[in-house]
Amino acid sequence: MRVTMIGTGYVGLVSGACFADFGHTVTCVDKDAGKIARLQKGEIPIFEPGLDELVKDNVEQGRLFFTTDPAQAIRDADAVFIAVGTPSRRGDGHADLSYVHAAAEEIAGLMNGYTVIVTKSTVPVGTGDEVEAIIREKRPDAEFAVVSNPEFLREGAAINDFKRPDRVVVGGADDKRARHIMGELYRPLFLNETPIIFTERRTSELIKYAANAFLAMKITFINEIADLCEEVGANVQEVAKGIGLDNRIGRKFLNAGPGYGGSCFPKDTLALMKTARDYRAPIELIETTVRVNTARKQKMAQKIIDALDGNVAGKTIAVLGLTFKPNTDDMRDAPALDIVPTLQAEGAKIRAFDPEGMHEAKHMLKDVQFATGPYDCVQNADAVAIITEWDQFRALDLDRMKDALKAPVVVDLRNIYTPDEMRAKGFKYVSVGRS
Repeated sequence: MRVTMIGTGYVGLVSGACFADFGHTVTCVDKDAGKIARLQKGEIPIFEPGLDELVKDNVEQGRLFFTTDPAQAIRDADAVFIAVGTPSRRGDGHADLSYVHAAAEEIAGLMNGYTVIVTKSTVPVGTGDEVEAIIREKRPDAEFAVVSNPEFLREGAAINDFKRPDRVVVGGADDKRARHIMGELYRPLFLNETPIIFTERRTSELIKYAANAFLAMKITFINEIADLCEEVGANVQEVAKGIGLDNRIGRKFLNAGPGYGGSCFPKDTLALMKTARDYRAPIELIETTVRVNTARKQKMAQKIIDALDGNVAGKTIAVLGLTFKPNTDDMRDAPALDIVPTLQAEGAKIRAFDPEGMHEAKHMLKDVQFATGPYDCVQNADAVAIITEWDQFRALDLDRMKDALKAPVVVDLRNIYTPDEMRAKGFKYVSVGRS
């Protein structure tokens, strides 16, 4: 199959590379000439484990191409994927669909023959109808179908998620030609017996938002249970295990911490809230989830302040981890973006280290000293705050860290270490949901 991917952001680049690895011919299109030039030289603009090799291999095999000119790619395509950004709109939190609409306009002017237009971007319910209307107005006689195919990629594990998904959702492939093309695109997954759910287009659009909102709510739930654990003397990790082994609940997304962030959960919960309000069916559970998660980040900053006896003025705090999760360089809505400024407002000096996120962090955090490694970061600091659970932070030389610190204070917001171990080493150790 010949596939065109409009947008070379996280979703577009990963999806395009994976489709090419399935054996399809994929052209990734982007208006950013600098980004395309970098990709053509083999430079990957995002950090995702394994993506650089995947792109390199498929370019060399003649299955993956990058261009700023969509004309030929769209004319030749069996399927054109819209994988552009849908950021939160200022003011009301609704998804900004301007890039989606612009892509639809462009596709309408260039497509030739029957084409399946696939919305891969995360979009509110009814967006597929809008895309279809835009194309139909410009090309009333054109043969096409507009299909919803939401992505379920986790940053840091995106390639595996694409190639070995729990399910594939396809909405709106009502005619036989569209269903055939979508089936052929995902045929390599048949070997894994991956469930492919064909449903209505609006249902497909809502599935994506409902999934992310539920996971955000699950994270927020265990965080509130963690607070209760601290008050009653229970262990949140054991509570999470005790409930997670119930198959009706499941073990994933039950790790207490500083709250969710990233490119999906914050904007998708806001967009779902706005859609629900617009249709007079407000989802109050999600509205509460958003409010509690926002407050969570401030609460974690206060936890660090409390560990230093309520006063951080003039003290140096070593921050380990800045990205919203490990194995990504994504800083969008990362808890560190709230925690660090709050500590600075109280007079703290911040020295930080992140294996992949410091380039982005330098644009988003002010007056932060960036270290070259974890031990450089903790040197002569008054306390350590672990905000992101990168692998290289999981087995630090505790004796070396203690010797480097001015005071042996560790605030572990990801529960990497055990309280007994840290106290035996002579640390004042504070974690989340454990006494």
